[in-house]
Amino acid sequence: MPARHRKPDSASDDTMPARLLAWYDRHRRVLPWRARAGEAADPYRVWLSEIMLQQTTVATVGPYFLTFLARWPDVNALAAASLDEVLTAWAGLGYYARARNLHKCAQVVASRHGGRFPDSEAGLLELPGIGGYTAAAIAAIAFDRRAVVMDGNVERVVARLNRVKNALPAAKPEFRALTDALTPDQRPGDFAQAMMDLGATICTPRKPRCGLCPWRDDCAAFKAGDAEDYPRKTPKAERPILHATAYWMTLPDGSVLLRRRAEEGLLGGMMEIPTNSWRAAPWDPDEARAAAPFDAQWRDLPGNIRHVFTHIDLRLTLLGGRLEKVPAGLVAAPLDKLGDYALPSVMRKIVNAVVKGG
Repeated sequence: MPARHRKPDSASDDTMPARLLAWYDRHRRVLPWRARAGEAADPYRVWLSEIMLQQTTVATVGPYFLTFLARWPDVNALAAASLDEVLTAWAGLGYYARARNLHKCAQVVASRHGGRFPDSEAGLLELPGIGGYTAAAIAAIAFDRRAVVMDGNVERVVARLNRVKNALPAAKPEFRALTDALTPDQRPGDFAQAMMDLGATICTPRKPRCGLCPWRDDCAAFKAGDAEDYPRKTPKAERPILHATAYWMTLPDGSVLLRRRAEEGLLGGMMEIPTNSWRAAPWDPDEARAAAPFDAQWRDLPGNIRHVFTHIDLRLTLLGGRLEKVPAGLVAAPLDKLGDYALPSVMRKIVNAVVKGG
């Protein structure tokens, strides 16, 4: 059954979890997917928000969440949608494998579980797109199961509480053990959300508001005056720069030719302005014309596109050409209907560059 969030049993309990929960009851964030105090959590909303929030900010997710909820108010409605509809609604959120797995998961829940999410971490882990963190978060928040919920906000809080010297990502097991030791048996869902809220609003990466923290007196980093030094992180490798050419192909009626990307890999299943291969060496103009997917009188188009993915810095130049008919494997999209197609952000940048440039 969905979790019903309760008040603490004793207002005089001075344990660390109780003090955090008392703070949360006064200062909890109002979020569109979060149940109000005393209300039962909706597992569908919790699941949908947790998938969207992976590697994405609350501010970015809010409008997308409300759009999805209005269009597909429950898991059965989402399962009945086409993948194209889901990908189009997701466009701009990035990490598109999440959208494909979201759709698969909805179909599994609808067809194998009668439209009800499993209420345990083990059951949730069997669903597409649900890993350890997400299973723990849904189990705790939606079903009030005791689970160790670890996101970036929680890692920051426990790193500062304990002045953890080890650097991320190697320190994750240590952070998990420390969080496990704090997590109470009562109100684990509220506790998980309280930890997230504490990290998001008080124990922030820069200039933490330690004077407002309910755990200030327990915090080793506060006492040492070096909270901003934690958590320690191993420096990330520099993103490789890749180069490609995008081919803006139109028909006599002005329609733009699009191609669907392979299901697996980066931007899997999304629609694209066709490109040549993404590689480390820039494409010479003559070489780019020779690598075009179809013969045309190619012309240089204004605009150089840069798009930064998690692990890739992509640079695109643009060529324009006209074809008389739609080649096999492509679709013709009216220019004023491009918003109806599942174009990822990098492709929308190309559209904007060509339309504004021409």
